[in-house]
Amino acid sequence: MRPFLFLGTRAEDDVAQQEYDAVLTGSGLRPEELVRVRLEAGPLGEVDLADWSGIVLGGGPFNASDPEESKSPVQRRAEAELRELALRVVGADFPFLGACYGVGVLGTLAGGIVDRTYGEPIGALPVRLTDEGRADPLLGTLPAEFLAYLGHKEAVARLPEGAVLLASTDTCPVHAFRLGRHVYATQFHPELDPVAICDRIDAYSAHGYYEPHEQEQLKAAAREAVVTEPVRLLARFVELYART
Repeated sequence: MRPFLFLGTRAEDDVAQQEYDAVLTGSGLRPEELVRVRLEAGPLGEVDLADWSGIVLGGGPFNASDPEESKSPVQRRAEAELRELALRVVGADFPFLGACYGVGVLGTLAGGIVDRTYGEPIGALPVRLTDEGRADPLLGTLPAEFLAYLGHKEAVARLPEGAVLLASTDTCPVHAFRLGRHVYATQFHPELDPVAICDRIDAYSAHGYYEPHEQEQLKAAAREAVVTEPVRLLARFVELYART
């Protein structure tokens, strides 16, 4: 089998490793089958799509809607590299699954708008599939409504031209969409479990996702939530796209 490529942007080693391990577990892949590149640590380099079965992009602290003057050189480089890769992926209709940060990367293509209109606080919310989502080969493996962990400052305010809306919440109209037949972005996190989301709440306490006094309350609510379905997306992505 050709390996999958995992792209991360998290600077915290423990959180970055936890995210990668969670994607390994959820996808059923071995480390040699999910090759990781940490974009916050160095350039992406050349990516020959023919070498890979598909690409998975994790979440992270970067936001496409951050003011340009506030972006670090690392963020600017990562954004430029991911945009170039995204254009190639969409042009080739190559298998791609971007979780959370994937919305910022894919949502700004082809006239799409990503801004702060539909941000949601950290926690678990019901996500509902659209008719297209229920019929989709990837998202359709999930129930019509399921609970998912999320937390984001930005979201899609206008879908890219030609994008297919697959899922929404009451407070965020675009929680998953598809470009072409094989390029996906989800606003929710398919890889998260209660331990991981609590660790992220701690790790990003100074990143403006919540007020300091809310930290323990958010963790308690996350532990109480029963989130079981979203992780199935990872194994389904591998099932659909693994190739020799």
